[in-house]
Amino acid sequence: MSIQVSPSPVPNSNPVDLASTVLDRDAYLAELLNQVVQTRHSASVEVDAWLQELHERAALWVRKSVLPTNRDEEWRFTDLSSLRKVQFNVETRQVASVQKDTLLLPEAANSRLVFVNGVYAPELSAVADLPDGIVVSNLTNLPVETRHGASLQSRVQEYLAQTEGAHEVFTALNTSGMTDVAVVWVAKNVVVETPIHLVFVAAGESPSISLPRCLVVAETGSSVTLVEEYTNRKDAKNAKEEEKRVYFTNAVTEIWVEENAQVSHTRLEEEGAEGFHIGKTAVSQARYSRYTCHAITLGGKLSRHNLEILQTGEQTETTLNALTMIGGNQLADTHSAIALNYPYGRSQQLHKCIVGDRAHAVFNGKIFVPKPAQLTDAAQLNRNLLLSPKARVDTKPQLEITADNVKCAHGATVSQLEDDEIFYLQSRGIDANDARNLLINAFAAEIINQIPVPSLRERLTQTVNSYQSIIND
Repeated sequence: MSIQVSPSPVPNSNPVDLASTVLDRDAYLAELLNQVVQTRHSASVEVDAWLQELHERAALWVRKSVLPTNRDEEWRFTDLSSLRKVQFNVETRQVASVQKDTLLLPEAANSRLVFVNGVYAPELSAVADLPDGIVVSNLTNLPVETRHGASLQSRVQEYLAQTEGAHEVFTALNTSGMTDVAVVWVAKNVVVETPIHLVFVAAGESPSISLPRCLVVAETGSSVTLVEEYTNRKDAKNAKEEEKRVYFTNAVTEIWVEENAQVSHTRLEEEGAEGFHIGKTAVSQARYSRYTCHAITLGGKLSRHNLEILQTGEQTETTLNALTMIGGNQLADTHSAIALNYPYGRSQQLHKCIVGDRAHAVFNGKIFVPKPAQLTDAAQLNRNLLLSPKARVDTKPQLEITADNVKCAHGATVSQLEDDEIFYLQSRGIDANDARNLLINAFAAEIINQIPVPSLRERLTQTVNSYQSIIND
């Protein structure tokens, strides 16, 4: 597969010369790599030759790379120095400490796959009653029966770690240390009505790193709804203690939407207050395919989501909705890149941020429309609501267009709650706090109401209300 746009739409994806670059350029990164590789070796799991080759090549990329700094354009607003101060270890599963009730979505009671510290937890999962034509499994337990003349295990090799940007440093670190993969595979022309819930729990006591990995393949004409959730919610009774734990989630999700297929994807990041989260979502869209992403960012001391869309055929539809809601000293960074390489593509992106206290939100969205992508329709809007004088947002929507027959627009707004709007509501008998809450709720509801899972919509609405009560205090 070749990408037709220039420069690369993938942040920090400039190729490294494997033949000439010095090994272990970054001592901290090299130590982190040693931790994950040693843990993978100690897992005593037999690894196929193709997977071993993936591990080794990714490890080589990491050894020849460095962690990004503020001197890198793609990271100039996100300082990783606080991450470098922590020595992370790789935790075991710690399943006994996780309560199943804290993970449930009623709509996905029998279609849930749970990983604890990146390791499959069958005792917390429930995938036995799925309809024919869909496989939801970890990599090692994939069914052995053949499909289209090849086993599913062998077909995974065609997709895993094959998306653009596989050598970006955090993606390569994930590939070098992954011990298992969440796999969702939807067969040709199968429409799955039940949402699939993928839960990645960070558990443990010492500062730990986990490497969740997810592969989704929607074959021609298929349709599926996914909810991908990152959390450290093990036990509702000990929520305050869980918030204090330092850990690092380095996640990668690859989604392949084949011809005329449809994927609705909700990504929820709700890490603890001292957690670090760096995630990649890489999506490949074939012709006539439709992909929708609802990305919700709530937790983490420092979080970063790289969302990368690559169009590989004409007449695709891409819808990206996102809501970031942060307070305290949180930093939440979203970088998106959409490469529209073929004619008649359509993309709509709305990214919203609610920022309180001394929090800092970052948005950088890129849309590439090269000359072959005639009759493209692309729109991008970033709207930001600041609830405190010390809240901060850095926004940079970008369009790079060389096609001459397109309809493209982008923009960004930064605002505070308007005094006249609050006064108007007060004049109708609503007190000031309730007026603020109504306005914040309305701002968030535009994103939340589009999520296709009712119980999750309700949960997120309650989260917005809880956030408002903290701000108003």
